[in-house]
Amino acid sequence: MAKLTIVAHIKAKTDKVELVKTELEKLIDTTRAEQGCLQYDLHQDNENPSHFLFYENWESRDLWQTHMNNQHLQDYMAATEGAVEEFTLSEMTHIA
Repeated sequence: MAKLTIVAHIKAKTDKVELVKTELEKLIDTTRAEQGCLQYDLHQDNENPSHFLFYENWESRDLWQTHMNNQHLQDYMAATEGAVEEFTLSEMTHIA
């Protein structure tokens, strides 16, 4: 099966940027240690600091789904409830 690439856009409410950033940063070390995680990089827009992007590569969709059901993602969701303005996620297949 082809490697799975995930591109996730998170837009924090303007008064919640630091909260969302702190909570997103908490996900990094735990996720990078997960089985199947090849890359898990967090970015913040230089012109719009409320816009964050995760660029992820996973060995398979099944292993990414395991990640999505882990406790640290549930903890993030609870901690940022009401703080995120918009969230979009794209599942992509690595071609070359």
